[in-house]
Amino acid sequence: MKRALCIKKLRPVLEEVAYLRQGKRSYYEHKVSDQARPGVHVVDLRSDTVTKPSPGMRNAMATAEVGDDVMGEDPTVNALQNRIAKLFDKEAALFVPTGTMGNLISVFTHCPERGLEVVLGHKSHIFVHEQGNIAQFGGLLTSTVENNDDGTMDLEKMKERIRLSDDPHFPYTRLICVENTHNYCGGKVIPVPYMKKVYDIAQDCGIKVHLDGARLMHAAVALGVQASDITRCVDSVNMCFSKGLGCPVGSIIAGTEDFIRIAKRRRKALGGGMRQAGVLAAAAMYSLDHVLPKLSEEHDKTLQITQAIMSAPQTVVTVDCQTVKTNIVFLTVTKPGLTATQLYDRLLQVTEKEEKDIGESIVVKTVPYSDTLLRFVLHCDISSQDVQKAIRKFSYVLCELS
Repeated sequence: MKRALCIKKLRPVLEEVAYLRQGKRSYYEHKVSDQARPGVHVVDLRSDTVTKPSPGMRNAMATAEVGDDVMGEDPTVNALQNRIAKLFDKEAALFVPTGTMGNLISVFTHCPERGLEVVLGHKSHIFVHEQGNIAQFGGLLTSTVENNDDGTMDLEKMKERIRLSDDPHFPYTRLICVENTHNYCGGKVIPVPYMKKVYDIAQDCGIKVHLDGARLMHAAVALGVQASDITRCVDSVNMCFSKGLGCPVGSIIAGTEDFIRIAKRRRKALGGGMRQAGVLAAAAMYSLDHVLPKLSEEHDKTLQITQAIMSAPQTVVTVDCQTVKTNIVFLTVTKPGLTATQLYDRLLQVTEKEEKDIGESIVVKTVPYSDTLLRFVLHCDISSQDVQKAIRKFSYVLCELS
């Protein structure tokens, strides 16, 4: 009975794993036959990681003042770290190559011994999308709590997962991980009062809270709060500059001075120590000045496409527009016999009839997450013209398949 219930709760994750194991196509691989044709307009909505540095960002990178960051001598990296520490109301910050490494370093720093336990959501990025790295490299146990549709976890169930007993049969729980915005739950924003409740639980138990805030700034903009209002509810945070902020490389973690001191050692051990990294930090600084102020526009464009999809006379997909708050949308394929992969494939094709009917050739790139889930993500490289073309393509294909 318990085993059946567990499988039911994990079904969306198991479907995704099964999809990946098919070996037919990776998430981000795509057909090129139609989109390579001259005159085809490609709208790339696979992820906000596909952005390319703008001319202004490239200039900032080219003119950045640099030094050896491992020796603490890169002035641009130092300036970025100080800026983020203040932005998040933390004592210190550390620039790292990737978000996955940032999460890994943070978890290792909080859980320095093998056999310790981490409580996190069953749809969290750390659990689903980071290759089980905290178990691979740290020997840490994960205890999952079911994520609700809004990305939260039941607080009572969370409490039940925390193990502090000296009974030698059990591991010690040392960390809770939360995610905001929540990717696999469709870019959902976790409210600050909920974050505070999680933090209070951790404080009462004498354990820590880490925030996978890859798209933290999207959450802050959607909630209408300062980033520090969210990060005050956690002991450490990881944020990505290459997700949603338009940078080619880079993430950053923040916490206490002691936490960052140890994290810097972890970064070096994992091969994340970079030298003249100011060229990358300069891109991050540029994004804070020029991309961050426009995140609300991305949210508006995302909702515009979503509302157009649901307004079209189609019976293929569904999504609750009221829940779309940021730049990520998961469409649920509801038509019997049609899979998300088939819809994904059709959005990459341009038929002769389609080209004749709508007067142009449009390709929209998305990502199938499972048999029934198709994701699209807006980003700073998507223009208002791209939005209109994406709407035209989605509407045509969905009506065709209805």
